[in-house]
Amino acid sequence: MANNKNKKSGYSKGNPQNKKTPLVANKRGMFNWLIVGFIVLMGLMMLQQWQGADEIRWDEFVSYIKNKDIDTVTIKDMEIAGKFNDQGIKTRGTAGKGSFVVYFNPDIQGKELSGLLEQNGVKNKTAPPRTWILNLISMIFPILLFVGILYFMFARNIRGGAGGMLMSFGRSRAKLQDKDHAQVTFKDVAGVDEAKEEVAEIIEFLKTPKKFQRLGGRIPRGVLLIGPPGCGKTLLAKAIAGEAHVPFFSISGSDFVEMFVGVGASRVRDLFKQAKDSSPCIIFLDEVDAIGRKRGASFASGGHDEREQTLNAILVEMDGFDTDDQVIVIAATNRSDILDHALTRPGRFDRQVVVPLPDLKGRLEILKVHAKKIKLSPEISLERLARGTSMFSGADLAAIINEAALGATMANKDCVEMADLEEARDKVRWGRARKSRVIDQQEREITAYHEAGHTLVQSLLKEADPLHKVSIIPRGPMGGATFALPEKDRTIFTKRYCMALLQVCFGGRIAEELFCEDISSGAQSDIQQATKIARQMIGTWGMSDELGPINYGCDYESMDAYILPAEKEYSDNTAEAIDGEVKKIIGQAYKKAKELIEVNKDKVEQIAKALLKYETLDADEVKIILEGGDLDKPTVSDLLAAEQAKNVQQKNN
Repeated sequence: MANNKNKKSGYSKGNPQNKKTPLVANKRGMFNWLIVGFIVLMGLMMLQQWQGADEIRWDEFVSYIKNKDIDTVTIKDMEIAGKFNDQGIKTRGTAGKGSFVVYFNPDIQGKELSGLLEQNGVKNKTAPPRTWILNLISMIFPILLFVGILYFMFARNIRGGAGGMLMSFGRSRAKLQDKDHAQVTFKDVAGVDEAKEEVAEIIEFLKTPKKFQRLGGRIPRGVLLIGPPGCGKTLLAKAIAGEAHVPFFSISGSDFVEMFVGVGASRVRDLFKQAKDSSPCIIFLDEVDAIGRKRGASFASGGHDEREQTLNAILVEMDGFDTDDQVIVIAATNRSDILDHALTRPGRFDRQVVVPLPDLKGRLEILKVHAKKIKLSPEISLERLARGTSMFSGADLAAIINEAALGATMANKDCVEMADLEEARDKVRWGRARKSRVIDQQEREITAYHEAGHTLVQSLLKEADPLHKVSIIPRGPMGGATFALPEKDRTIFTKRYCMALLQVCFGGRIAEELFCEDISSGAQSDIQQATKIARQMIGTWGMSDELGPINYGCDYESMDAYILPAEKEYSDNTAEAIDGEVKKIIGQAYKKAKELIEVNKDKVEQIAKALLKYETLDADEVKIILEGGDLDKPTVSDLLAAEQAKNVQQKNN
């Protein structure tokens, strides 16, 4: 038992735990430090020699001697080194240095030198002759310097050293999670039950590979996780490794691409080599579309660029798996439509698992998982929060829980309340409420009537989603907002429901027109949304009686960004007919919404006045107003006064 304490938690077959490497490492480290020390020492000596003296000509040297500007000289083989006296330094000025060196020919100028020095009283001495060792060092120093540089740039990388310095680009940058430190399991993954069922056999294969080999079956070598950002693809991959209890190599597709050609392919080979040595294990390639994009689908030159070479290396490595290699490659992307077909063919990433945005049940499960980490109030309804977070990803839901906890902490609350969760949801979706923004009274009234129009239509139309709340507090780019609370997730959209959406969109614009005697730019997003819905109804969903059930739309989202969209597949006359039908259906919705608001004009005005007084109304409060009741809640002025009194009390304490 005592010996186990000193062992490392290794698992790699390529690096056994009992392998003795410290002595080799120490020798290599000592050798490296010797080279560094030698290079630094010789560099300093040369730098001192280069910067310590001025090089002068022979005629200048003779002139300085005759002018009595030189103090002492040291005569070497073909070199004279000396120092100027104070007079010489003053004569040369600030441009010169206190010492000099001059080169001469002993056979020609040597006879003149001795007499010149004696006549002018210059102190001189002869340096001992250079030995053959010094001559040898001076000759081989440049060679040694060059070899040292090559060693640090190339040799260590080739030998697999840990710090390959500049040329360590070819080493894999994958993050390794040891099987003994795997903390994520299927218990931590919620809202993707179908995806977990699809990868269950992968886990079983990693645990008991002989079970599948018994009948001759071949487990998929590659699994492609497809889904929008934040839906849990990376978390699911980690959970697979945690459930199978195997090492987990994680790397992003962008980590393979560098400015040097061949670096990405080298990293791919190094990664797969490490994985094979550590099998059974999992390789996770996040954002694989960064290197797996369709080849030849860009405006780049026709040659093999770095990205294509990296992709080719991945294809080759996946084909090179032996039957005994228990390595599963998992890749994740949100752009599966642009991946190269060679990557998704059978034998490579032949198993495609869709990880969609969670539905109502999935959102509730995700909220429960993250809510375990914080202290919630007993009155909290996570189901209500799940209903109000349609089209939210798992990452968005986690952010809501975290923001709610932070908000409750800043408010000095003992637990997280429902109001904190709803505020966090609105913050994640639209941004923080800008309560400090100074708003003109006229603009504030326009916003109130605008949102009152939305609220009335939303509340009275049975085909529309139920109202959740309405607010005129600026949030993000919006001056106000009306929130719906869907009772269920919709997978299909009926014509009645779409018409109700159009009427709700135009409710704000109509209220401005009737009550403010003018229209504003506040309906910009409403008009955009209404136009998009109407065009989908006519061109994609075939909800036009005149044009019939024909698809005239073009799915631009599924097209490669490098490919220009194709021309429309219908005539100009058909295009005019489509525009006419879109305008017709929008006109019908606008007319119906206007009639509804004109009949309930007094209720719109009551909702607007309540918004100006309270700024935010929930569905129950709007119902009371529509039924002719009065609200019993503090106004905005009351809340501001209470907050100011609280701040004053805290300062006094």
